[in-house]
Amino acid sequence: MTPAARLQAAIDILAGLEQTQQPADRYLKDFFRARRYAGSKDRRAISERVFDILRHHARFAHRMGDTGPRALAIASVLADGANAESLFTGGYGPAPLTDRERAAIAATPPPAPPHVTGEYPVWLAPGLARAFGGALAQEMAALQARAPVDLRVNTLKASRPDVLAGLQAEGFAPAPTPYSPVGIRIPPGDGGAMLARSPLFLSGAFEFQDEAAQIAALLAQARPGIRVLDLAAGAGGKALAMAAAMNNQGAILAFDDNPRRLAPLAERAARAGATCITLAADGPLLGKFDLVFLDAPCSGSGTWRRQPELRWRLTPARLAELTGIQDGLLDEAARHVVERGAGPGGRLVYATCSLLPQENEDRVAAFLARNPGFRRLEAAALWNGAVPGLAQDFHASPARTGTDGFYCALLERGERA
Repeated sequence: MTPAARLQAAIDILAGLEQTQQPADRYLKDFFRARRYAGSKDRRAISERVFDILRHHARFAHRMGDTGPRALAIASVLADGANAESLFTGGYGPAPLTDRERAAIAATPPPAPPHVTGEYPVWLAPGLARAFGGALAQEMAALQARAPVDLRVNTLKASRPDVLAGLQAEGFAPAPTPYSPVGIRIPPGDGGAMLARSPLFLSGAFEFQDEAAQIAALLAQARPGIRVLDLAAGAGGKALAMAAAMNNQGAILAFDDNPRRLAPLAERAARAGATCITLAADGPLLGKFDLVFLDAPCSGSGTWRRQPELRWRLTPARLAELTGIQDGLLDEAARHVVERGAGPGGRLVYATCSLLPQENEDRVAAFLARNPGFRRLEAAALWNGAVPGLAQDFHASPARTGTDGFYCALLERGERA
């Protein structure tokens, strides 16, 4: 494909993403599957341009005074230092520039406001300011970078030194994560797509999991012999982490009301040798548990490095819908936390991959007001060592911890009167 044809493909993809809620990476796979003529170099170049535009959507739209796919593509070409006129020529490439587009290219845009340089919707400014205060600009800049690939060593089958050595022998550049004792980090662009074909992965020696999520699973302190409920388990990353922490001794029930989300866990558990996990989907949930882990559906704002399209899909109405879902799930989770006649009862862990206080500490405060039988635990007291962002709750972010954005609060049922 010519550079102009690649650019037109990027424009077509951006237009398609406006019409779907499908994740950008999945949409790209489907797009290229239907266009076998695009070679590997074409696919890479087109994908990189699409993700660059999604990461700099606000800045590019500000540059051109237009949010349309063509305008964003023009701004991306200008950011590369290239001549847009030479690429917008018609034929297999984009149609020639219009007079309006030429005028926008020639114009000097006004100074960019903070939400433009920070690449976030302006309506989120108050919530993000609450989350980060004076560090907001630094945090938003970090969220525009490419994310590394984090792996969790499956201690049911391997040790971190062995996996580090094995990955290095396969040609990767692995390093231990700075805080999780079972984490490994692969730099961005270091052949990360090949990791899913690694013999180590296929043998169950590691799973893909961001270090912040690993820390949250470790903070839950799942121990051998207990009963655990992974509520809203999705594909089961936390259940797999807790199974390893429990050394397969005890029982984990992974529940999700969407069978399609839960379906991958059966294969993942078999590969990992996690025999203590039972799957349950879309049915009545009964029983009491020593530990209930709720990784709640959320805005995904903490994953903006990996899924930059989520910045622009979130709306105030959707955020309000999500906080209602989170409240409902917290109350449901509380029903399944065991009570004991003497001493503290079971534990409830609430987690999100969100940066927003509306989905995090606000939800915990509202839950505690509705459920006075629970108390908040000091997360930092449950960790051996120091982690940035770990205090009463755990707040992770790219600038603070070098991870995805993540939140975790630990709650415990109090003694019975």
